[in-house]
Amino acid sequence: MSTTFDSSAPEGAEPYLQVIAPDGTRRPCPELDQWVQDLDAPALEKLYIDMACIRRLDNEGTALQRQGELGLWAPLLGQEAAQIGSGRALEHEDFIFPSYREHGVAYCRGVDPHDLLRMWRGAAPSGWNPYEVNIANQQIVIGAQTLHAAGYAMGLKFDGSSAAAITYFGDGATSQGDVSEAMVFAASYQAPLVFFCQNNHWAISEPVSTQSVGYIADRAKGFGLATWRVDGNDVIAVMAATRAALAHVRTGSGPAFIEAVTYRMGAHTTADDPTRYRDALELEQWAAKDPLDRIAAHLDTLGTDLGELKERTATATNDMAAGLREAITTMPEPSVDDLFSNVYSHSHPWLEEQRENYADYLAGFAEETEARS
Repeated sequence: MSTTFDSSAPEGAEPYLQVIAPDGTRRPCPELDQWVQDLDAPALEKLYIDMACIRRLDNEGTALQRQGELGLWAPLLGQEAAQIGSGRALEHEDFIFPSYREHGVAYCRGVDPHDLLRMWRGAAPSGWNPYEVNIANQQIVIGAQTLHAAGYAMGLKFDGSSAAAITYFGDGATSQGDVSEAMVFAASYQAPLVFFCQNNHWAISEPVSTQSVGYIADRAKGFGLATWRVDGNDVIAVMAATRAALAHVRTGSGPAFIEAVTYRMGAHTTADDPTRYRDALELEQWAAKDPLDRIAAHLDTLGTDLGELKERTATATNDMAAGLREAITTMPEPSVDDLFSNVYSHSHPWLEEQRENYADYLAGFAEETEARS
């Protein structure tokens, strides 16, 4: 059965479910342990490498934006465990509806670096074909993807599918009407949908305390959703909660809600300056809960050769960086005609008329230039 933190818990206990403490210590967690019994040391090493890869991906994305290669980038630094833990818990047929920060979830789905960067460079209105990787394109409109996910999950139920849907959003999005409406529809139709909130404590410059006077997961209870509130910097806890939530929705028991309590260590986007609204001490406190350091410390207790693991990690992250750099240098610039491509699945007379009118408009500039010369 799902659970959230009991306010009567002993003083000093974390207000969320946790499997691995920040110092790497394994803690018993009856609600989650059963869901991760298969995770041995080699499996944990893979999760560590995954998190290191998306941290490198994120660093490269920020650097590429600073170098003028990308128009914008939404950093995920600090949220690696939330994205990898949940992303690796999904089955291939499950469909994902992300926001704009889920680069790590896209990585889990095998999205090509070219496709991941295409939208952020402004080379295309969207990055990839959703049906090739079972993940929708990144959504910029806050919370809109939750309604898309609810509709898709309702379709899964009507079709009798065994697949589930999952949608990602931040703490700030829970103040949007779309998210509440999506939970109403999902609950009313008992749709197989997992709502995954990455509570990174900041909705741009607004702290989560402004967004909600209580736990965000408790909001979902009011809609009748099964809820889990977990340590979002604990990759094992996140994976366990996601597996539990998916098992719940697959049985026809209705939608589920996960609040992964994490922290956005970087800026909201590369257009943001978090030093103007965030206390450096808060940043320091969360740095001590780093998801990569935590799992490395735990692996050390299991006898893992950390030196050898870090060598393998360096190879993987360097390959990741090389792929991103290659993507930028070989990505074709969009043509004018690309503005009208893939707007509809088939040719549309109204769109073709716009294409012709715009071509005539551009041709007018060429004629004017020729006349002047």
